[in-house]
Amino acid sequence: MSRNVRAMDCSPSAVFDVLADGWLYPTWVVGASRMRDVEAAWPKEGSRLAHSVGIWPALIDDETVSLEWAPPHRAIVRAKGWPIGEARVTIDVRRHGEGCLVRIQEEAVEGPGSWMPRAIIDPVLYVRNRETLHRLAYVAEGREQNGQGRTG
Repeated sequence: MSRNVRAMDCSPSAVFDVLADGWLYPTWVVGASRMRDVEAAWPKEGSRLAHSVGIWPALIDDETVSLEWAPPHRAIVRAKGWPIGEARVTIDVRRHGEGCLVRIQEEAVEGPGSWMPRAIIDPVLYVRNRETLHRLAYVAEGREQNGQGRTG
């Protein structure tokens, strides 16, 4: 399982405002290139995001399913990205000083990614999720500083 942690200069609620807006998914998730649909119930458990991964013209349509939604502390999703497979992604957020600490854990749970040795897959996921947290910080911090989002 790959784990990354990043300190962010925003509230935990600001992070969850970004996570709750499914249309922002490709803005912060490395590999997601476009949104096709966001169920009205998103991010309620069992709801889905329809997205594409890859770059044009080699796009694959896939989805992410919300497994747990407990703002402003935890969100768990099952992200599909075939032909690579599926991953369980846990995002934990806690207050830290004037901001927060965000931890992302990703574990390949189905498909070819789950068959690969951890010594190979974990470093790849680590680099990918370091950039994912970097992007998430830009969006959450920027929205909070500009007074956007539901809880600001």
